[in-house]
Amino acid sequence: QVQLVESGGDLVQAGGSLRLSCAVSGITVTRHTMGWFRQAPGKQREFVANIIADGGSNYVDSVKGRFTISRDNARNTVYLQMDRLEPEDTGVYYCKADGFNRNWWGQGTQVTVSS
Repeated sequence: QVQLVESGGDLVQAGGSLRLSCAVSGITVTRHTMGWFRQAPGKQREFVANIIADGGSNYVDSVKGRFTISRDNARNTVYLQMDRLEPEDTGVYYCKADGFNRNWWGQGTQVTVSS
């Protein structure tokens, strides 16, 4: 059974930092594209960043230079380091794993950035 468990969300002031974690079981993070998505109130879920099997990464333009996605192969965990946070970064952050014929999602963790 595949499980993705996010943690690390919190209330933080603008300009602050948070590190989100996605602990994965049932699959190996190095064999799948792992991504972070977010959903703000009243908006659709949007792509934030991903890291592919070979270690390459992609980011939405609004977070480039502020967010960094990484993974710890030994812990089978994916991280999202978020620096210089802005109120527009507020939302529920979800971890996603791309499978060969299906995808898996975590339950989400709330990030709130106050101005």
